[in-house]
Amino acid sequence: MQSYIKTITVQKDDLDDLDHVNNVRYVQWMQDISKEHWVTVAPEEMRNGIIWVVMTHHITYKSAAVLDDVIEMRTYIQKSRGAVSVRIVEMHNKKTKELLVKSSTEWCLLNAHTLKPTRISQEIKDVFLKM
Repeated sequence: MQSYIKTITVQKDDLDDLDHVNNVRYVQWMQDISKEHWVTVAPEEMRNGIIWVVMTHHITYKSAAVLDDVIEMRTYIQKSRGAVSVRIVEMHNKKTKELLVKSSTEWCLLNAHTLKPTRISQEIKDVFLKM
């Protein structure tokens, strides 16, 4: 699968009481890059009528980021089966290349009208291969 990459710079509002990036902010960034990846690669007509929801997050925090650090985020789909897709997000300090956070998230595809799980079609899988 192809990766989607985004770079961000740590701002004051991203920090916790220890002046490190707050864990909740990392989770927000994971969600943001996942949505951005989907919106970027999937045509609007494909996105209409379906939604992705998180089932589980498995997050490993390896190192802390601080104010003004530049973080390179990379995400990709590791595998898909049935209605579930496993998405990996890695965040590295862009300057040092040090791994800060790695997550594996199970996303379930739902019909937007019935809110019932729907199988991930080959067409949906293919949009992540064409990047």
